[in-house]
Amino acid sequence: MTELPLRADLVGERPYGAPTDDVPVRLNVNENPYPPPPPVVADLTAAVAAELVRLNRYPDREAAQLRDALAAYVGVASDQVWPANGSNEVMHQILGAFGGPGRTLVSFTPTYSMYPVYARDTNTAYATAPRAADHSIEPDIAAELIAGCAANVVVVASPNNPTGGLLDLDEVRYLHSLIASSGVLVVDEAYIEFEPGARSAVELLPQCPRLIVLRTLSKAWGMAGLRLGYAVTSPAIVDALRVVRLPYHLSALTQAAGVAALGHASTLLAPVADLVSERRLLQQWLADHGIPAADSSANFILIGPVRDSRRLFSDLRGRGVLVRETGGPGHLRVSIGTAEENEALRAALLDSGGWRT
Repeated sequence: MTELPLRADLVGERPYGAPTDDVPVRLNVNENPYPPPPPVVADLTAAVAAELVRLNRYPDREAAQLRDALAAYVGVASDQVWPANGSNEVMHQILGAFGGPGRTLVSFTPTYSMYPVYARDTNTAYATAPRAADHSIEPDIAAELIAGCAANVVVVASPNNPTGGLLDLDEVRYLHSLIASSGVLVVDEAYIEFEPGARSAVELLPQCPRLIVLRTLSKAWGMAGLRLGYAVTSPAIVDALRVVRLPYHLSALTQAAGVAALGHASTLLAPVADLVSERRLLQQWLADHGIPAADSSANFILIGPVRDSRRLFSDLRGRGVLVRETGGPGHLRVSIGTAEENEALRAALLDSGGWRT
């Protein structure tokens, strides 16, 4: 077979994807385990059905109604919101506008494994520095890294994936001060709703003009299959993202379902309280059994370091519980499931010796 003229940096690369084993308990991709209740499903079905008779027409390329609904939920103006097919696509657009050849994306590891992939896809250089032992970002190291590579985009997750820690607003201000003269700061808040009372970086938008906050309906909202994420930022940055978006990038069906879902915010977010309670119970159980784990403000917990994470992963999978190998050597990330799923995880952990040091 003739060799394809593939970009050199893509040779040998594999598509992104978490394992999808057909096991009874899947706790590997941080999904909300609770499906939308029937009244919400009925409302979304009606909203989508109303659009089906107009599928011969292109969708609203500015997603005006959806932006209005998202802005009302967040508490900002509509021209400060920009939706796309998951926060993943928004991040691609950010690098399309502010990254690219000769430019650099900076982050701090361990963090979301897709950040370097976004950089690769957009021909953006990627630079990173390790977090401290407690998974925090050390100010001096951040300043040295950002200045040393003349960063154009800095991305940090809060809560961080996979460690689960939140940034406080002073840390966000500090990072913004390091990048504000040369680029933009992205704070990825995909899991922010899982920490009741957490202060969002959205509060800082009036004083931080180069700040972009990412959100999603995939996690706390339980709408992972909808593929809807959004940025909250300045109108000027929204306009920059509009320049690089693909034509009609957000389907009419996604827009209609998104507006309908936002009308059921209290219902769709109600299970978050149960997941937070289950997270706290699991966190305490891990501590009681001497299993090392990071404190988390998200719907997952990073376990480790353990003696043999490969064995532990395999043992859990053999007992019907699928988790995620991430966070560095000796670590596993477990999503918070239903009470029954979490009990299955605890039983599988007790059966395995892979975590014992």
